[in-house]
Amino acid sequence: MYRRILVPVENSPYDEAIVDHVKVLAKMCHASVVLMHVADGWAARNAKQLDLRESEEMKQDREYLERLSEEFDKDGIENDSILAGGEPSREIVAAADRERCDLIAMSTHGHQFVKDVLYGSVANEVRHITRVPVLLVRGTADLDHDTKERRAMRTSRGGEAHP
Repeated sequence: MYRRILVPVENSPYDEAIVDHVKVLAKMCHASVVLMHVADGWAARNAKQLDLRESEEMKQDREYLERLSEEFDKDGIENDSILAGGEPSREIVAAADRERCDLIAMSTHGHQFVKDVLYGSVANEVRHITRVPVLLVRGTADLDHDTKERRAMRTSRGGEAHP
């Protein structure tokens, strides 16, 4: 069904829902995964043009992607990761095309209509721009009991818990 799944993450608790969902889907379909984070701060947007060093935020994002990649490796799922800078929806769509992904799987915040109208939604923009199918899974900022237990177990086994 799917051979390569792009998973944009934002380095927040909302990621847990889509990461868990994609792990199951990737195993079922024998698909590889491309983990992606788009840093959209000033330094990230201007790093190449101004020959700037990687910001502290970008270093943390890179480390987060590395931890996620290790989780996928442990689960036997082939994966790559991309740390991009710029406007998130455009970077996500470009990566899906460049990486030849046949699914974009994203977590959503479940904003209310007014917030989405005022602030926009990366997921909404992506689904309007891309021709690649988009899977949206509603995430939550609160960690549920099972997630807290999984993270506690990873930490106790020497793994590093992530936000």
